[in-house]
Amino acid sequence: HPLNALAYAGRCSGREIATWKIMSGPAAETPSAIQICRIMRPDDANVAGNVQGGTILKMIEEAGAIISTRHCNSQNGERCVAALARVERTDFLSPMCIGEVVQVNVMSENILTGTKKLTNKATLWYVPLSLKNVDKVLEVPPVVYSQQEQEEEGRKRYEAQKLERMETKWRNGDIVQPVQNPEPNTVSYSQSSLIHLVGPSDCTLHGFVHGGVTMKLMDEVAGIVAARHCKTNIVTASVDAINFHDKIRKGCVITISRRMTFTNNKSMEIEVLVDADPVVDNSQKRYRAASAFFTYVSLRQEGKSLPVLQLVPETEDEKKRFEEGKRRYLQMKAKRQGHTEPQP
Repeated sequence: HPLNALAYAGRCSGREIATWKIMSGPAAETPSAIQICRIMRPDDANVAGNVQGGTILKMIEEAGAIISTRHCNSQNGERCVAALARVERTDFLSPMCIGEVVQVNVMSENILTGTKKLTNKATLWYVPLSLKNVDKVLEVPPVVYSQQEQEEEGRKRYEAQKLERMETKWRNGDIVQPVQNPEPNTVSYSQSSLIHLVGPSDCTLHGFVHGGVTMKLMDEVAGIVAARHCKTNIVTASVDAINFHDKIRKGCVITISRRMTFTNNKSMEIEVLVDADPVVDNSQKRYRAASAFFTYVSLRQEGKSLPVLQLVPETEDEKKRFEEGKRRYLQMKAKRQGHTEPQP
């Protein structure tokens, strides 16, 4: 079931306080609704003071994991834990800074002035895994809808995300290769990667990585790519659907690779690939664990947007990915404008 999250955050005496309220199903008053609150720390933001997109994604996932696990164990049957399978497109509509209260719709509120602004919203998909065998997927208990239209809309979203997940699998063999002495503004110049050994603090009690941990690492590396390209302060503008193709277990070495795929005057799209290498299990080969597209914008010191340096694709593959990114950009632009077809 999609989880519509609503979060709040604020600052008091120089410290930012974040609160999340996340709902399962169509009704805000559902007994499954929860609210989480914690103080935002300096390491939640980048060097310019903007709250990192990966931090917000991790917060949302923490709340989503609790409510989805609670829902899936609401009836008698085999006990289970919910694992993140997909995050729908998430738009960060306004930068969040230290000194503001962060809210998934996410609203940002300055608790000194009471000023609120919509910053982003997200929908997450989880699957229930058996506690006896985490490779076994269980059935999800039904959700009680107050209106038939809500169930039909939910089913449409389910079918749409299922199709999109299938369409991403063809890219799973793609690998980002380093290039020696790349030219500025090229794909190779800004591409980056991070190698991380999965430890106990990254994992659930059942030995696989929290989806929020993976998303935070993905955002950090994508941010490096964006900063290398434009050499300014950058913030996450949106995240295209994040697909989790397989679980990552404790003890795996994960490689998070990023490369820029498309730029326009105001934003840049970065493809993120997560590969897992089960180094303590010789029976399993390296595999693609997650993939997504992140979009960033460049900001001046006072927070106003800056023009983005244009990407120079060199190889045929890079030119193909640039055109694919342009198509995604036009489709989303058309959707925001209320059209069904992209308009150049």
